[in-house]
Amino acid sequence: MRKLLVLAILATNSTFAQQKPLKLWYKQPAEKWMEALPVGNGRLGGMIYSHPQSETIQVNEQSLWAGTKFNDANPGSLRVLDSVRQLLFQGKTAEAAALARPNMVAVNGENSSTIARSFRSYQTLMNVNFILDKRGYTNYTRELDLTTGVVTSSYTKDGATYKEEVFSSAPGNVMVVKLTASRPKALNTTIYLNRPDDSKGGTSMYKDCSTHTAGINRIVLTGQIVDTNPAEGPEGKHMKFAGSLTVLKQNGILNAVTDSLKIHDANEIVLLIDGATNYDFDNLSIKDNVDPLALLNKAGAKLKGASWESLLAAHIKDHAALMNRVQFSLGTDGKDIPTDERLQAVKNGAYDPELTTLLFQYGRYLLLGSSRQPGVLPANLQGIWNNHINAPWQSDFHTNINLQMNYWHAESDNLSETVLPLVNFINNIRPEGRITARKMYGARGWTMHHATDAFGKTGLQNEMFYGTFPMGTTWVLMHFWDHYDYNRNLRFLADTAYPAMYEHAQFIKDFLVKSPEGYLVSAPAYSPENWYVDPVTGKNQSLTYGPTMDNQIIREFLTRYITAAHILKKDAAFADSMQQIISQLPPTRIGQDGRILEWIKEYKEEDPGHRHMSHLFSLYPGNQINEQTPALFAAARKTLEFRLSHGGGHTGWSRAWIINFYARLKDGEKVYENVQALFKKSIYSNLFDDHPPFQIDGNFGSAAGITEALLQSNDGMIELLPALPAAWKEGNISGIRARGGFEVSMAWKNNKLTKASLKSLSGEKVTVTYNGKKVQLQPAKGQTVTLEGIIP
Repeated sequence: MRKLLVLAILATNSTFAQQKPLKLWYKQPAEKWMEALPVGNGRLGGMIYSHPQSETIQVNEQSLWAGTKFNDANPGSLRVLDSVRQLLFQGKTAEAAALARPNMVAVNGENSSTIARSFRSYQTLMNVNFILDKRGYTNYTRELDLTTGVVTSSYTKDGATYKEEVFSSAPGNVMVVKLTASRPKALNTTIYLNRPDDSKGGTSMYKDCSTHTAGINRIVLTGQIVDTNPAEGPEGKHMKFAGSLTVLKQNGILNAVTDSLKIHDANEIVLLIDGATNYDFDNLSIKDNVDPLALLNKAGAKLKGASWESLLAAHIKDHAALMNRVQFSLGTDGKDIPTDERLQAVKNGAYDPELTTLLFQYGRYLLLGSSRQPGVLPANLQGIWNNHINAPWQSDFHTNINLQMNYWHAESDNLSETVLPLVNFINNIRPEGRITARKMYGARGWTMHHATDAFGKTGLQNEMFYGTFPMGTTWVLMHFWDHYDYNRNLRFLADTAYPAMYEHAQFIKDFLVKSPEGYLVSAPAYSPENWYVDPVTGKNQSLTYGPTMDNQIIREFLTRYITAAHILKKDAAFADSMQQIISQLPPTRIGQDGRILEWIKEYKEEDPGHRHMSHLFSLYPGNQINEQTPALFAAARKTLEFRLSHGGGHTGWSRAWIINFYARLKDGEKVYENVQALFKKSIYSNLFDDHPPFQIDGNFGSAAGITEALLQSNDGMIELLPALPAAWKEGNISGIRARGGFEVSMAWKNNKLTKASLKSLSGEKVTVTYNGKKVQLQPAKGQTVTLEGIIP
């Protein structure tokens, strides 16, 4: 086998072509929320309609949640745990579920015995509304530039050109709006703030939510959430919030009128939008003695000397540096076509290389906008963008795939910083998780279940069917390991990742129980959101023990934990005991029809086309089903094909997962087919993912899948172009990341690699492979080498 040749040391990746400007653009304004364009700085999110006659900017502040902090673990759990397990082992699943529900599902108050329907929702902060000229306009266009993070719109009316520009600045920690007109005194508007009214049929409402002007150039909105439904937790006055709009500059006449600002005869207006709550991230609670309006006043004082020019320059410098780390091109069709028209053409069967690369970079843009400083919380089910008081699925942090999928591409797509809000949030949950582990399972360590909120709920949420998933903790902790693995930062591993991993490994050791088959198994458990047909009763059941996904997650996690312990030379005896646990887990098994079994037994599936494909976890995002396990590798393909043939992949995030599966199966044509299917079935005109309704995980998961088709890295090996579709015949990508601490750039033509470079961030050894050829390398830390001799 001929080796790769290391030709030269490079200083940069400048030999790789730059991509086209990354813009979503349209010929008409947004008429509804799902057509608006997003800006975000990790803390403040905005959806921009860009309407010339009645503009709206819908604003989110990431910490605005209904509810309050309390431990919702059911105090009856430990009392019935052994009985529930024995009933499951005896095949009495209906009886096990009946006993478990009232005693294990999360409760509505500390040590209450009343089952909670749910926890409460992430909420919109406010709308900023502009009353503009109702007369007609021409030459309209609007765009979102992903590289600058600025939404711009313009139009012509009465011979004047009007323009709006909006961005959410991380350096300035504020949202900024600029309105201009090309003719003096042509700009006239009335600006006011409001918030959706949820008092009719809602489960939480705001008290004394009001708006008023403050001085001659500012409007403020203040309020407090009053939670009124005991089925979702303690009632009462909870989170306080405030929003503000400040006129930074205007050259016309400004009047403050009760609760609005009127501006006349201007040709330039610069506005600052901000929001705050009394949320305490360090303790995942509410600080009753904090006034959000005082926080806004303090923040506003820091911006007193700012200008549009200084805010914009600082924002673009910060944002573009992160976005420009990865350049990606699949070629161009040479046409300047609006994004919604491009999308419709793909829905009608066309292939559009520019739309494919735009979707990829949009995933990076959205993660950067919803998970970074100055924000502290991770991206939720909608990232940060939510226009509801009571959102679908509470816009929560769902740990049975969705929260993890949000971060699948963070490391590989060179946005490692965006993982830190996830890491910090999960670490802040650990104290409540210790209480839940002890209260529910009599276990050491810590755990949480399938969903949580900004207050770090760790109980078994909603129903046994949905919530029985303490392995959500195990799964999310693998992002701690990945953050180390991609960056090789030993301090992070020792100080942050390892303590959380060690403590959860303790939980696993105490939680697992011996099954009748002689295995160590999770019990009670389920395979996320799926049902099987009980062979005894013929009825649908979800509760079980030792489902395949749990076994795979535990095996993959403990393997990484043991590696971490060895690297750090810590807890050797305990780490060795984890190896003994791995040896007693149920193996991943193949059924009579050649598919991987989803449950501990070969049950009949109630929904053969289910959206979750949990028993393929070790194909992706795990890595223990691969070409070195050929029987399981083939069975995984058959499992996936069966799911799809029965209607699987019908949600956006599920389709994104399928892209990653086929990338790992090295099937470029299926990667292409499913990227196209995502466009056809699950992408809105503003390129948001359609679950339905909107969930952002499909945007993030598809970006991960596109990267996975071009680069895979596991166990000290980097493979170049492992699943390149024929349609992506020419292209280049630079700046993507590989495990072990490497940055990779490549170009290809006629579906064959033409050049590649590898930059080491760690000085580690690595094996690079392409098309069956491989070489072992160990570049010095900071060194970039080109690779050649790998082209047939």
